[in-house]
Amino acid sequence: MKKIVVLLLIFSIFSCSLSDDTTSSQTVFLPIENVTMPNEFIRNQTHNITLSYYKPSSCYVFNSIYSTVTGNETTFAIVTDIHTSNVDCQQITTESETSFDFTPTELGSYIFKFWHGVNGTNTGQDVYLEYEIEVVE
Repeated sequence: MKKIVVLLLIFSIFSCSLSDDTTSSQTVFLPIENVTMPNEFIRNQTHNITLSYYKPSSCYVFNSIYSTVTGNETTFAIVTDIHTSNVDCQQITTESETSFDFTPTELGSYIFKFWHGVNGTNTGQDVYLEYEIEVVE
């Protein structure tokens, strides 16, 4: 997750402009609140995975789904842009959804980790919603 933060920081630095005539924005992760996916996958068949998350205000705009793969484990996070120069942002929390397709090519189990935020203690450790899904013929 530290790699993700460094990449976002680098992206933020190079995406900002010092001129006043452009929209200012910041790129951040939003916690994934809920995941809808099958209990098992069929090899070489495409499966849809839906992610639910909350936008804290109307200034938050979906950017992408970040993912990184290590062996049979994939970690996901919601990437959003915050338009910081927009003073007309409504401070209302709205639930949003996005989805992606996944096609397993190997039999066995896949581990999916969805970033759910940082724990409430002083340790600052990342928290994940974790699912182990079996792939069958």
